[in-house]
Amino acid sequence: MSALKSVLLAIEHATLNRDALAKAAAHVERNLDFARAQMGQLESYASDTDTRWTGKASQGVSVELMRHQYQFMERLQQAIAMQSGVLVQSAAQLEQAKLKLQQAEVRLLGLNQILKTRQTALLRIQRQRQQRHTDEFAAMQHARNAAMPMSGEKHDS
Repeated sequence: MSALKSVLLAIEHATLNRDALAKAAAHVERNLDFARAQMGQLESYASDTDTRWTGKASQGVSVELMRHQYQFMERLQQAIAMQSGVLVQSAAQLEQAKLKLQQAEVRLLGLNQILKTRQTALLRIQRQRQQRHTDEFAAMQHARNAAMPMSGEKHDS
């Protein structure tokens, strides 16, 4: 059974590792969803601001206000570009986390297969031992039964 204990310990460790990696992957996925939502908000805000500005610009505005608006939109586009980088990085982190999780699951499956193989081998050995004991007992019983009629006949004669 000590052969199984080491495999069971490895399975327990691999299961804990897999669970931790699954939790980490879920966290990374939530971060990616949050980053996507932020990108949507930035793009929506930029579109709304641009639409509002187009309406005001047709009414005539000062050069100073126009310059301020262009600077603001430029900064907003920079924020969108930065958020795009965050999205790319978060997506790469998610792929990496999923890959690690998949590797952990494959390892756990392999360990479970090793356990099953070892359990089958131990069961086979145990059955062979039981069969040997049964065969030995049957042989002894047969020898006793064969010896009893002979000894019984000698006493009768």
